[in-house]
Amino acid sequence: MEPQRRYPVGIQTFSELINKHYLYIDKTEYVYRMAHGDSKYLFLSRPRRFGKSLLTSTLHAYFEGRKDLFEGLAIEQLETEWTAYPVLHFDMSRAKHVDKETLESMLSTQLEAYETVYGSSSPGKTLNDRLALLIRRAYEQTGRQVVVLIDEYDAPLLDVVHEEKGLPVLRNVMRNFYSPLKACDPYLCFVFLTGITKFSQLSIFSELNNIQNISMLPEYAAVCGITQEEMETQMSEDLDVLATRLKKNRGETLQLLKDNYDGYHFTWPSPDIYNPFSLLSAFNEGRLNSYWFGSGTPTYLIEMLKRFAVSPSEIGGREVQAEDFDAPTEHMSDITPLLYQSGYLTIKGYDEFSELFNLDIPNREIRIGLYRSLLPHYVRGSKMPGNTVIAKMSASIRRGHLEEALRLLQTFLSTIPYTNQPMQEAHYQQLFFVVFSLLGAQVDIEVRTPRGRVDVVLRTATTLYVVELKLNRSADTAMNQIDLKNYPERFALCGLPVVKVGINFDAERRTIGEWVIEPCQNKG
Repeated sequence: MEPQRRYPVGIQTFSELINKHYLYIDKTEYVYRMAHGDSKYLFLSRPRRFGKSLLTSTLHAYFEGRKDLFEGLAIEQLETEWTAYPVLHFDMSRAKHVDKETLESMLSTQLEAYETVYGSSSPGKTLNDRLALLIRRAYEQTGRQVVVLIDEYDAPLLDVVHEEKGLPVLRNVMRNFYSPLKACDPYLCFVFLTGITKFSQLSIFSELNNIQNISMLPEYAAVCGITQEEMETQMSEDLDVLATRLKKNRGETLQLLKDNYDGYHFTWPSPDIYNPFSLLSAFNEGRLNSYWFGSGTPTYLIEMLKRFAVSPSEIGGREVQAEDFDAPTEHMSDITPLLYQSGYLTIKGYDEFSELFNLDIPNREIRIGLYRSLLPHYVRGSKMPGNTVIAKMSASIRRGHLEEALRLLQTFLSTIPYTNQPMQEAHYQQLFFVVFSLLGAQVDIEVRTPRGRVDVVLRTATTLYVVELKLNRSADTAMNQIDLKNYPERFALCGLPVVKVGINFDAERRTIGEWVIEPCQNKG
């Protein structure tokens, strides 16, 4: 069955969505709230492809008084005046991967488009003088205060945010360009900026100290993204169509979508937020895939994980205060702000007493994407395709054939060149974590018990495996440690059969040497 309507995958212009009858998740109540709030300077931070540009475009249409575009939407019942204001809309996403001269040229081009409407600037004027003159002329010619929308304000700086040479140069260009926003306050009606990084982090709004950051305000928790309620009400028929295409029932389809694309929270409490790019892509194509993660190259992220010596098992499960993640990335000493602001971690809980937020990986799409990107670091040079081996191992695990899965992993590791594989127990522990995470299982390492720590705990739908790893010892030694310290006792109430697994890695062969698998006998 074909889709019943058009899904706006990658389309960020509000008027195009409405005029061409694309699906639009109604966010206009938020637009009204923003326009009529106490502050006329607002900033919103969200990860890439989360709907910031569409929200900015919606504000553009609203402030131009284009009432016809909002027919049938929530704001139609809220707004009575529909006043048309002059709108200056700057899209900074065009200025990625540029040097100083190119950045200045691109800013000049965007100014010229409005200068043809409100009058040309005097020759030799700087970018910031031209912006200031443009705002004043727009105000004088229309008799109305001006709306300034700056989408992805930080885009020109993201690629150089950790460079000592490149950052100051581009930052000065952006700081000078934005500087008139404070001096022109009498001529401004509303100013809205979006970005990935918090505005104060890049030190380009030092003069403009009256911006309200709405990024973590509960009333704007769902301003971007798609909530469960929005999907089940505004996309109800679409769900039935997708279920048919997936050959699932509605309940199964909802669960698959939730597991893969849900789980984002940008404040607490917050409704569950779906990644809009992935969700709409899944409806459009009629299948589930890694849409958001696959649309951006994680190379930079992988390099930063290495720089900060963050192991795969250390990415999620972080207990931090707000200032530890809603914080500068410019000179960060911890990777948490980057992981959160980029969308690889999200808020999963909050303790009011300690004021600690629990940050974790949002959903299956991000978890699988991250670990799949990290796997080559642990199996560099393998002559076998890692994804194929993982798929076969996953099938074996689902059938309860752990021995078969370990044999596949043994063969896989034996193809890695001698020089590419460090022989350290911790390395193999992380390798196990990555591999078994890719199998879709719940994996923990260094799990505390009353008598010690279990190297790896693997939980599937049917079995809980307690795994002890040794290097150049023996599988029996690993099994003896499990028995001696009675690790399975810690998991007696898990509700699943517990299986003990002792594994030894052979340094000479550079792979798993041997293993012992024993079911845990229930006592009493």
